[in-house]
Amino acid sequence: MLKLFRFLRPYWWQVVILVLATALQVYTVLRLPALMADIINNGIVPGDNNFIWMAGFKMIGLAIISAIGSLISSYFAARIGTSYARDIRRAVFEKVINLNLLDLKEFSTASLLTRTTNDVTQVQMVTIMLLSIMLRAPLFLVISVIMAIQTAPDMSWIIIVGAVAIIGSAIMIMALVMPKFKIFQELIDKVTLVTRENLTGLRVVRAFDNEKVEKKKFVKNNDALTKLLIYIDKVLELQNPMVNIIFNGTTLLCFWVGITLLSKDFAYLGNMTAFAQYVTHVMMSFLMMSLIFVTLPRANVSAHRINNVLATKEKINWRDKTNGVPDKTPSVEFKNVDFYYPEASEKVLNDISFKAEAGQTTAFIGSTGSGKSTLINLVPRFYEATSGEILVNGLSVKEYDKKDLIKRIGFVPQRGMLFAGSVKSNIKFGAPNASDEQMHKAARIAQAENFIERLPQKYNSHIAQGGSNVSGGQKQRLSIARAICKNPEIFIFDDAFSALDMKTDARLREALKDVTESAVVLIVAQRVSTIKDADQIVVLNNGHVVGKGKHLELLNDCSIYQEIVKSQLSDKEYSAELKLAAKTVKRRANE
Repeated sequence: MLKLFRFLRPYWWQVVILVLATALQVYTVLRLPALMADIINNGIVPGDNNFIWMAGFKMIGLAIISAIGSLISSYFAARIGTSYARDIRRAVFEKVINLNLLDLKEFSTASLLTRTTNDVTQVQMVTIMLLSIMLRAPLFLVISVIMAIQTAPDMSWIIIVGAVAIIGSAIMIMALVMPKFKIFQELIDKVTLVTRENLTGLRVVRAFDNEKVEKKKFVKNNDALTKLLIYIDKVLELQNPMVNIIFNGTTLLCFWVGITLLSKDFAYLGNMTAFAQYVTHVMMSFLMMSLIFVTLPRANVSAHRINNVLATKEKINWRDKTNGVPDKTPSVEFKNVDFYYPEASEKVLNDISFKAEAGQTTAFIGSTGSGKSTLINLVPRFYEATSGEILVNGLSVKEYDKKDLIKRIGFVPQRGMLFAGSVKSNIKFGAPNASDEQMHKAARIAQAENFIERLPQKYNSHIAQGGSNVSGGQKQRLSIARAICKNPEIFIFDDAFSALDMKTDARLREALKDVTESAVVLIVAQRVSTIKDADQIVVLNNGHVVGKGKHLELLNDCSIYQEIVKSQLSDKEYSAELKLAAKTVKRRANE
């Protein structure tokens, strides 16, 4: 919790006002028992009505001032706590959004959601309690004890008895519930994870008729969370009867001792009444403080989880400013690049070298798990190469500042990702200042114009979160249009044509030639038909480059590529391709 208090710095002046208002409230409230004692001793006993009226008006005035102080302190406690939570939530979001893919692997998506919402809420609630109660309770406690001793020193030992009883009950409750709070947050993560997993994979669950299996999984986690909550609530509910017993006991003790002393001196009546009120304030102060100490461990667990995210050190360090002057002609070059994931036993990429130049299309193909997607993710530094060097426009990617590198790249992921908004906002996502003409051109090239024009509001039509109201092919085409609208120097397509039919795929690749004449194009694909016209095809197998060249060249001398092509063609088509490859290579050799 202490580490998160740095977020309170902008509100220091509001905290000062809160402290002053709280002090005013405490002072006025604790003056009331003394005035009541004066009314009894100096007004009622001697029958002085004027004194009673004067003291009564003072009590009313103090009560009004106390109410104003309470309103001011409550207002600022809520205002500070809410703003404080907003700032923490914003800091966590900004941290997460800037983490690279390797950093994010340390936390599950469900856990990050819980930390940003539930954990921040827990911290907010306790912060408001600290500001509204923790400031007030010690003041009440200290001043009440002093004034109680001054009022009736013979009865002061009752305060010690009550305080010991309250503190003992609080310690017992804390010992029972503290170990459970960490388990509670972990169970919330699990429930969130199962819920999110089923909502995003609902079609798959229904397609395999696995609703009962997933329901059991959810019920298991939900029941565990419920049982733990019931246990925590049961323990916390013990506090109410225990506090009532202590309160009633100390009050009874005050009057029993007070009546005994009253028999010796009737003037002690006012002091006894005032002392009983001060003891009540002391007990209430201990109760409020014990409530804080019971809820604080839960918030401390949440604060620890939040700090884990905020303290995560990025594994990829970016320069504040690009160091060097990139070439004006776009290019991407890998020099002896290796890569492996942390704690992995084998390299995902091994000694990768190639150069992709402007105006050319470089394609990557290979079996599943050969490292194709990992390789192109190294270009925008989603991952960091373990060794070797990656050059963009002749300059190492490590020498770029983040904004400068990313603005040069148009990235289309394997799964088309759309954001809640409109068709227009999604296409202009990477280029918000692009004109509508640029947007229409991008949609036309991406073969998305036809289906967009059929939408009710065309480019202003609503896109649901994740693009759930459009098909997979439409998502991919809008994702491609988004990259084209950015007008980058380097296009990266990570199997971005997989959801398109062959005809649309061919038309799109043909249309792309108009915007990629002076750009580098990197394509990852599974279909040979998508990349056969590429200027350079890099064949990967288990993280190694096993072939590099054009389609017919590889078909003539790369066995891995031959296997891939054979798996996608009929025997007749494959034989024809082999003959054409042999003739082409022979003719080029003669030339």
